Amino acid sequence: MNVPSRVCIVEVGPRDGLQNEKLTLSPQVRAEFINRLAAAGIRRIEGGSFVSPTAVPQMAHTDETFALVSRQNLRLSALVPNLRGLADALSAGADEIAVFAAASETFSKRNINCSIDESLERYAKVVAEARRYGVMTRGYVSCALGCPYEGAVDYARVVSVASALLDMGCFEISLGDTIGVGTPLQARRLVERVARVAPLDKIAVHFHDTYGQALANIFACLESGVCIIDSSVAGIGGCPFAPGSAGNVATEDVVYMLQQMNVETNISLERLIAAGAFACAQLNRAPASRVALAYGAKSDQPVGA
Repeated sequence: MNVPSRVCIVEVGPRDGLQNEKLTLSPQVRAEFINRLAAAGIRRIEGGSFVSPTAVPQMAHTDETFALVSRQNLRLSALVPNLRGLADALSAGADEIAVFAAASETFSKRNINCSIDESLERYAKVVAEARRYGVMTRGYVSCALGCPYEGAVDYARVVSVASALLDMGCFEISLGDTIGVGTPLQARRLVERVARVAPLDKIAVHFHDTYGQALANIFACLESGVCIIDSSVAGIGGCPFAPGSAGNVATEDVVYMLQQMNVETNISLERLIAAGAFACAQLNRAPASRVALAYGAKSDQPVGA
């Protein structure tokens, strides 16, 4: 079995997860959630976004959240849509920022109200300004394996967007199966195509579990050499702009799989499950993580709400 000996988990629950939940958590609770994830050993956490609170009210007061987070041994990132969002992220002390492009024209227009080319032109200015302050930018490519409006997406379009993000200075590209329609061979082929323009150590994968394929897709990408995985504890969230999409793959399930394959993550599964349970209790929902549910049944203790 040819998989990396070590994998980096990028926890996206506090942003990509919470932004699609019905309840809006206070900055104090969001910060506690992040602190618990960090205590479990996660070193890269997407802590929020600096977008209009009218569009995504769950992400309001991200600056207050960041101020309450213990920053020791933690890279705290934020999603920003434009130069105004970047200014707010820098003011809040974000260690890293992320920009969000799409491989689907329709999705781009419905999500951020501009074409793909217009979004890339905007992001080039954001990335350049971030570099002036010594802050690295991560680039997301959404709808990498399918679009809720256009259906199948050509690999060439994903490669084109990924290449543009790298060229403008993004240090890492996260390939997102936004609606969770991808299957393992498709995921592997996608990585192989993008690897023609990006080193494997700069490629991350971000799978939703709509059709139950996320773990299988991740394994296929691991075999291709990917060593960076996005996930959301307890499987919370999804995408508010992709109707019908399920939540992200659960971090607990990813970590359990990796640990059983002797792949190092430096994450405590028990503490991770506890962090997920904390978030679910605040959101008044049950975890979507199979591992969390199994551990709860084994210990006869309720997990989450």
